[in-house]
Amino acid sequence: MTARLPRQVKLFGAVSLLNDFASEMIYPLLPAFMTGVLGAGPQALGALDGAAEFAAAFVKLGAGRLADRVPRRGPLIVIGYFIAVVVRPVIAVTGAAWQVIGLRVVDRLGKGLRTPPRDALIADITPVGLSGRAFGLQRGMDHAGAVLGPILAWWLLASGAAGLRAVIGASIAPGVLVLVLAMWAVKDGGGRWRMVEERGGNLHQPPPTSTNLHQPARVSPLLAISFFYLLRMPDTLIILRSQQLGVPVAVVPLLWAAVHVVRSSSSFLGGSATDRLGPTRTMWAGWLVYAALAAGMARAGTAAAAWGLFLGMGLVAGLTESPERALVARLAGPRQGSGFGMYHGVTGFAALVGGLALGAVFQAYGAGPAFLASAVGGIALVVVWPLVQRRVAA
Repeated sequence: MTARLPRQVKLFGAVSLLNDFASEMIYPLLPAFMTGVLGAGPQALGALDGAAEFAAAFVKLGAGRLADRVPRRGPLIVIGYFIAVVVRPVIAVTGAAWQVIGLRVVDRLGKGLRTPPRDALIADITPVGLSGRAFGLQRGMDHAGAVLGPILAWWLLASGAAGLRAVIGASIAPGVLVLVLAMWAVKDGGGRWRMVEERGGNLHQPPPTSTNLHQPARVSPLLAISFFYLLRMPDTLIILRSQQLGVPVAVVPLLWAAVHVVRSSSSFLGGSATDRLGPTRTMWAGWLVYAALAAGMARAGTAAAAWGLFLGMGLVAGLTESPERALVARLAGPRQGSGFGMYHGVTGFAALVGGLALGAVFQAYGAGPAFLASAVGGIALVVVWPLVQRRVAA
């Protein structure tokens, strides 16, 4: 009989869809809100993404360790979503860029609490050989929600029914549904407990203190993934670059929605490719695509080029996010919570450093040099990674 994805995996897919519906009503508008309404610059946008991801990363390290005790996963997940749902609409009443950054950081703290336990739960209850598809479903539904939110934001702005602040405040409506579904998903835990017990886990005590991610031979994949997060251009700066190339602010939510159509569809393909080809090969393809597109952004000169290149960036997420998580699930062994906490923590710190550095280059020298530097880093990763793999295999 063919193995199927558990119902709880599908429920968390629905939670991700609604949560990103709420979150992505706001996110593509932040560059225009911070630069146009609050008077901030590109460096503030780099700090926005970097500080938010670092905050999430810091919390994920602790949340991951807590998530090794299975009964704690449900409360961590629900609290994490609750923080995000309450904090996001408050951005609508801010009067300075630092306030937006602070609220975004608190929002990401909620993400830090919920992500390692959710990913660990998905990894534990998914049948062997289907982890790529399971995480592909979760990422695909996540990006599908990021299609619907920006479309609603665009309609509200284009029709004149609401301004930037009103659209941001309206994100609380889908957020309430997120909490309802999240509580249902964690309550539906019978299959989860049985699966952990069958794998020899203990519901109340953490597994042994070591995890395969600490073994020297398996550190290199995590370092390579972290380097990619270090060199990758923050989404806010890609949006700002698109605006510079002629994409109107009112149309940015449509562009963001279109990007997530690509991300959603390619996440399912990336998950399937992960199970067939392996996670490292799938990630390598994603890195190669990113390097080419970042170089294109450095040279772009029209709004049409911005549309094409930004849509192409959606393919990068599909080819990297699912295999990253499948690889971590494989390497973490019995300590799934700690494994995902380490993965999210290290990559979040890399995103902070990279976001600040690339934002500074963007502000000091312009978009072209910033994107070119990002592309060069991507090419270096693409060239070096196969050599590292051969050395580790030997």
